[in-house]
Amino acid sequence: MRVAASSVTLIRFVAPARDEGKLMLKSGNDFWFYDPTSRASVRLSPQQRLMGQASNGDVVTINLAKDYQAKVGAEEEIADGNRQMHRSTRLDLSASSPDATYNRIEFWVDSANNHPIKGKFYSESERLLKTVYYRRYQTQLGRARPTEMVIIDGLDSKWVTVMRLRPTLWFAMCLRSGCNATILPNFKPE
Repeated sequence: MRVAASSVTLIRFVAPARDEGKLMLKSGNDFWFYDPTSRASVRLSPQQRLMGQASNGDVVTINLAKDYQAKVGAEEEIADGNRQMHRSTRLDLSASSPDATYNRIEFWVDSANNHPIKGKFYSESERLLKTVYYRRYQTQLGRARPTEMVIIDGLDSKWVTVMRLRPTLWFAMCLRSGCNATILPNFKPE
């Protein structure tokens, strides 16, 4: 099976200590979780993606252009993840595909450069599931991209996850082997 490079994401947990070394792989519509303690790879269902650690990984792997219909909303001044104010455009995204994880998303982009600033992700019952701030833009793979995401739980704002993103050399191995759960036990961080 061939998988498009744009549909592959590998997430490695580095903290807290109880989660260090755990991996999540999204390849196409397949989502795998790997625990090095048990050396087991477990395929996650769409429902499991919305709970626990997997739900944070799902925010990173979401395909807004493929799974959502966008409407341009209001121009607004909003605070970014560093509490700096930005002139932004709100995009109102509604699920348009059965593969869409969230019912709707409010998504703010910087009016000056179109960089994502903030996203609010909602369930079908209109419950806020999480708020995400996109930070620390760096040039990666030829353009400025956020290298850090701060994810705040929608039910308990004390539950905060910080994800740091960077391209890695594992990607070539993944594309050669089919990007499935078999690569997870052999993954070595660079």
